[in-house]
Amino acid sequence: MTRLYIGGEWVEPDGGHYEVVNPADESVVGLAPEASRGQVEEAARAAAGAFGAWSRTRPEERAAILDRAADIIEREYGPWSDLARQETGAPTGVARGMQVGVGAARFRRYARGALEPVERGLPPQVTEAGPMGRASVLGALEVRQPVGVVTCITSYNNPWANPAGKVAPALAMGNTVVVKPAPQDPLSVFKMAEALHEAGAPAGVVNVVCGTAVEVGEAAVDSPYVDMVSFTGSTGVGQRIAEVCGRTMKRQLMELGGKGAAVVFEDADLDAAVSGIGTTFSFYSGQICTAPTRVIVHRAVYAELVEKLTGYLAFMKVGDPAVRGTVVGPVISAAHRDRVESYVELGRKEGARIAFGGERPVVGDGRGFYAAPTLLVDCTRAMRVVREEIFGPVVVVVPFDGGEDEAVELANDSDFGLIGYVWSGDAARAFRVARRLRSGGVGVNTVGRNMEAPFGGFKRSGVGRDVGSYALHAYSETQSIVWAG
Repeated sequence: MTRLYIGGEWVEPDGGHYEVVNPADESVVGLAPEASRGQVEEAARAAAGAFGAWSRTRPEERAAILDRAADIIEREYGPWSDLARQETGAPTGVARGMQVGVGAARFRRYARGALEPVERGLPPQVTEAGPMGRASVLGALEVRQPVGVVTCITSYNNPWANPAGKVAPALAMGNTVVVKPAPQDPLSVFKMAEALHEAGAPAGVVNVVCGTAVEVGEAAVDSPYVDMVSFTGSTGVGQRIAEVCGRTMKRQLMELGGKGAAVVFEDADLDAAVSGIGTTFSFYSGQICTAPTRVIVHRAVYAELVEKLTGYLAFMKVGDPAVRGTVVGPVISAAHRDRVESYVELGRKEGARIAFGGERPVVGDGRGFYAAPTLLVDCTRAMRVVREEIFGPVVVVVPFDGGEDEAVELANDSDFGLIGYVWSGDAARAFRVARRLRSGGVGVNTVGRNMEAPFGGFKRSGVGRDVGSYALHAYSETQSIVWAG
């Protein structure tokens, strides 16, 4: 049984424990702790108490702790990857490379980040004598200071990369953290806490609380000891968190929902486009906000693209994520599987045609939360399946007949704006269209990401930017120091 991690100690939860279920076969992976509101408050108080000393720690010391944590994660790579696979349902390769592997890499990146300069000299300014004093030359220094106590609320789709992407840069900048993982798969985050504990993180610098009750998350947000909230999750929950933060002007970093538009022009490499769009099905079973789930394709290649996507899907093996060759595993829970399936049925009722999928797959003895990879075609912009985030292995296809203006207008006709995509054989056109898309990032002929590029959304897809050095800026406040010379 896992215990809470508060103030450098492993603490028994006031609310007992609850079962973490393997979405692949519905077996019990382990028991997670159920914190009380008081324990969350205790964790925030411990983080506040540790902030002063930690924020004054030499950057080299913070870097060394983050590096040692990465060493420990790599040492435990095998068993911790198995745990991630069991509690998320991700295929083995994804659990190893994209979850635990990326988690370790992010601790390495921000060990280096702790050593990045936090001061920048500004041009001096000559002032004439006047009401403010005698004539002088005013020097100025821009200094990035840690925000304070950061609550990190993480998503269920990646319990390693997502928390590491919050915790590591926050600690590198001298903040202390309270981590509240998603209730569906929190056990991996406690392993991350073990790594930081063994690496020598001082008591109170890292705290991990957990629970299924709404009050656990609420306490982690509204505590007076918390200065900033970093949240990854749905837009609806993000809006409620933002409202609470607004009452006391807590800083926010929000990565919220997405409905990634993939614009495919008539001169595109369709095989490359299909390969990119297909990651919606294979990458976390579509449970990823950056997925190219909304395909906007020119009528001239519409039928061919649909045919290629259908053929691509036919070779995608749905099955137990522990079995070699599995490409699409389960979604996180029975409730989420039902939600995904309800959207597929809604699409059918709205007039979309199911070109592939639509029927629940049966894997093994029938246990597990498997949703069929599904392709909905002949869609229109007004359909809810086109406008709302499904967060599952479902792609919708919308044709267009005109040129760039129509494609851009369709792509931007969304409440979301996290990541968009453009496929075209004309590089100049692709980049021209990319600049017109109202999204925080755009992939041109790729779904790959540069992990030093800023990441975040326009519109209801979020607030702020992180990744690379941008994360260090996100977890800091800018201070100016001015002096007379």
